[in-house]
Amino acid sequence: MALPMSSCYRFYSILTKSSLTTNARWISIAAARNTYEKKNEPAVKDVKEVLLNSEEKKQIEKLQQHITVPSMVPISSITGVPEEHIKTRLVRIFKPAKNPMQSGTFNTRKWKLEFETRERWENPLMGWSSTGDPLSNLNVQFSSQEEAVAFCEKNDWPYYIDEPKESSFKHKSYGANFAWNKRTRVSTK
Repeated sequence: MALPMSSCYRFYSILTKSSLTTNARWISIAAARNTYEKKNEPAVKDVKEVLLNSEEKKQIEKLQQHITVPSMVPISSITGVPEEHIKTRLVRIFKPAKNPMQSGTFNTRKWKLEFETRERWENPLMGWSSTGDPLSNLNVQFSSQEEAVAFCEKNDWPYYIDEPKESSFKHKSYGANFAWNKRTRVSTK
């Protein structure tokens, strides 16, 4: 039912002329009624949950919990990789050597995983080297040696580790070439 325009105007004028505290009190009373009514309402439950017996509830709770798996489970049977690439391939785990150019130690901090090379042949048309090995160009990097070993064990690949050769740094200076007590000076005549 719509109110006549004159009553709407009167209601608006009452709201605007009355004190702000009175309006705030009316609003707070209305909000309190709504929360009181919501608290006393019965809880809505799912019909399927109510009709389940205790055994079914326990089974559902078990299914919703996390599954614990032993720490080492080989995943080679479920990866889809052919058996010949799992059992007959040897993996080399190594830390790459320093580039002899001026790039410094870039790309030498990660451990790499590399498969042994298989047969290659020369393409008669272009002269390119070809291979039928899908793992020949695989390049996997790890931040530590332990991660690479764990990855190989998880995939059931036989592996060996090439330990990096750490060379000791010899302090050299330009002035050492001209020392009076060492035979480093070369005569020009």
